[in-house]
Amino acid sequence: MPLTEIDSTPRAKQPSTRSNGQWKVDGTTPLNANEAWKQEDGGLSVRERIEKIYSKGGFDSIDGTDLHGRFRWWGLYTQRKPGIDGGKTATLEPHELEDKFFMLRVRIDGGQLTTEQLRVIGSISTEFGRDTADLTDRQNIQLHWIRVEDVPEIWRRLEAVGLGTTEACGDVPRVVLGSPVAGIAADELIDPTPSINAITEKYIGDPELANLPRKFKTAITGHPSQDVVHEINDIGFVAVDHPDLGIGYDLWVGGGLSTNPRLAERLGAFVAPSEVADVWYGVTAIFRDYGFRRLRNKARLKFLLADWGPQKFRDVLETEYLGHALPDGPAAPTPTIAGDHVGVHPQKDGRFFIGVTPIVGRVSGSMLTSLADLLERHGSARLRTTPHQKLVLLDIDESRVEPLISALDELGLSARPSLFRRSTIACTGLEFCKLAIVDTKQTATDAVLELETRLAGLELPHPISLHVNGCPNSCARIQTADIGLKGQLLPDGNGGQEPGFQVHLGGGLTSDNREEAGLGRTVRGLKVTAADLAAYVERLVRRFLADRTADETFAAWAHRAEEEALQ
Repeated sequence: MPLTEIDSTPRAKQPSTRSNGQWKVDGTTPLNANEAWKQEDGGLSVRERIEKIYSKGGFDSIDGTDLHGRFRWWGLYTQRKPGIDGGKTATLEPHELEDKFFMLRVRIDGGQLTTEQLRVIGSISTEFGRDTADLTDRQNIQLHWIRVEDVPEIWRRLEAVGLGTTEACGDVPRVVLGSPVAGIAADELIDPTPSINAITEKYIGDPELANLPRKFKTAITGHPSQDVVHEINDIGFVAVDHPDLGIGYDLWVGGGLSTNPRLAERLGAFVAPSEVADVWYGVTAIFRDYGFRRLRNKARLKFLLADWGPQKFRDVLETEYLGHALPDGPAAPTPTIAGDHVGVHPQKDGRFFIGVTPIVGRVSGSMLTSLADLLERHGSARLRTTPHQKLVLLDIDESRVEPLISALDELGLSARPSLFRRSTIACTGLEFCKLAIVDTKQTATDAVLELETRLAGLELPHPISLHVNGCPNSCARIQTADIGLKGQLLPDGNGGQEPGFQVHLGGGLTSDNREEAGLGRTVRGLKVTAADLAAYVERLVRRFLADRTADETFAAWAHRAEEEALQ
């Protein structure tokens, strides 16, 4: 089977009497400790204790199950204690790895922000988070060094401007990814904002959907670039023009990466805009009722889809949850433009939006505050985060475009970035994450800056994506990058270890201008040290340019190349 294919052939079931923890099949009796505490006292309940008890008693007053479980329902994870190297990640207990500070994830559905909201996030970062801030590839903004004593005041400030952290983490419906140019782009098929609002306003924070088997990720786009990485979400809605029914959405289900990557599959169903929220609820409820709860490493929706197949999944959705059949629908055309929206682009109202990138999503509270001020001085009050660790700045008059771009460069935000500044993303890494084995943000930043020198003036036919992850869990989507790097420790030749990466090559999604989404290739023994990363990428890029056929993409070349060429 080619490495770019996903095997969705239904498997014959083996007789078994062992429960999978599917509520509608096996009953709701908890089969593990995690399921037990979720039923005993759901994650949403912990907010009151944070406000009334833990914020007053401090970190040491926090109940252990709340700390390592329910806090996630409100966007809070303990962060890694400084000074603990990656070699100890797998040997220390969670309480030994964690610091008495939190990562706080601000939920930004659809990535839609006002400058007022951005300024509030920036001020929270500078006042409570040591000026830290990261743009994530889920359109959120993450802050660090947050004390539990400050969380109620942070919530008050966020909620005063329409933001929050409700269900930003946990076994719940996570942030809804939405096209960063929703309602703005001149070439948009449909604005998904009403559908995103219908979902979030009705269902986020609803106890009925606050105990899922695992996290549940949503993506909705009305733009032809398919800019929300729908192939790796649990549910995706992709705008399509039905020959008889007009503009609506093509429905995808069951995507996810981590250590068992699987791309979502089309159900072949057309969803009218008025039905998006109902269909979303139906798919989410299927996951709640039929998802596998016995083992957490098998509890994502992708495992249920692999077991059922898309036809059975659609049948259950239509008969048990919707009460009617959905029309068949066509697939959306393959995108012909990049989905990261970097650069200057026309809006439908005659103004322009500008997509800009920091290096690997790392920003700061003071930068965000300065950006809010800068946008307002140039006549704009709106911006968007993206699933590519970028920002899209809206409503810029033509006469202000170039002055704004120059001012953005001074902030460290580039609208005309180098190849790898544009296409590199990195997860949180060893700096803050308790699961990480190696550093990512600084390692990737150093590589980008070195590559700008090594490859200066080099012409490439298209961007080559570089994704850097600190552990096997693929928060930086390593299997869907041209060059994906999974952090691990490598022998240093002197009896010790040094940080490095296992290499995945040739992955990509349709929003990367690929004909078809596919997972990257792994070559046995192909590893690179962090110190040699830039040199390796340069060598790989130059070999690609020397070997490629006329119209060949990096991904296509990487899948056909001999192993020697990839070293």
